[in-house]
Amino acid sequence: MTQKRVGVIGYPIEHSISPAIHNAAFKALGMDDWLYDKIAIPPDILKLGLRELRDHGYVGVNVTIPHKQAAMALVEPDETAQAVGALNTIDFRTNTGTNTDIQAFIDDLAAHGVDDLVDRKVLIIGAGGAARAAVYGLAKTGARIVVINRDSEKASKMLRDLGVMPAVAPDWEYAAQWLFAMRGKTPLIVNCTPVGMYPRGGECPWPDEAWFPHNLIVYDMIYRPAKTRLMWKAENTYGKAYNGLGMLVRQGAAAFKLWTGVEPPIDVMMQAAQEAVEQLA
Repeated sequence: MTQKRVGVIGYPIEHSISPAIHNAAFKALGMDDWLYDKIAIPPDILKLGLRELRDHGYVGVNVTIPHKQAAMALVEPDETAQAVGALNTIDFRTNTGTNTDIQAFIDDLAAHGVDDLVDRKVLIIGAGGAARAAVYGLAKTGARIVVINRDSEKASKMLRDLGVMPAVAPDWEYAAQWLFAMRGKTPLIVNCTPVGMYPRGGECPWPDEAWFPHNLIVYDMIYRPAKTRLMWKAENTYGKAYNGLGMLVRQGAAAFKLWTGVEPPIDVMMQAAQEAVEQLA
């Protein structure tokens, strides 16, 4: 039996629970000839690392921080990846890359009841590959978007690259006041940065000295820890908060189908993800 290998690359990568999610799906489907693992590849050897994986028979890989944009130049990005300027899935058989984060993010918002996005105020924190996917997806839904990032020029460049019109918040006070002056739908904050992720779970992208508005929704793309400090801020100010575990599963399911041609058991993958997070807590 020839082993078919897939995996996830990033740096660092120790935190990833993707192997547990995919291998549970392979087991449930009786696909014993498939194996998913995680591979740490530092940024300075990304090109070499991808070539080594391809030459050693990997079918494909998921791509996470910090490689989502850099990998674009090393494969043939499809229309979706080109539009976003970042990819998260590579198929070595065709040397192509795509982005399954966009639809996974929108679908997971909907799974939490955040499905009416037209004219909803959304503050995006970050300007990396995950932020690009979020801004691109939300812009297509008709949401009203403002971006805040420690490097405002990087945020501005992201918006220019995406060809969308959202503004860049000059500071946290502006962001908070913009969210607070809401009309109609509950505003949404989406954290697209790794700030607050294990092993630095005590950190928060929203500064403690900055006022935090009440009665809003936080979607933190981090899933470990299961509840970040940003999520606590929302819940402690009469809001709601969701982590990115569902998004992780949904983007992984799309990659699974791309590589194998088989419809994945999302319920199995979700259960495996939840169990993996609990074991790491």
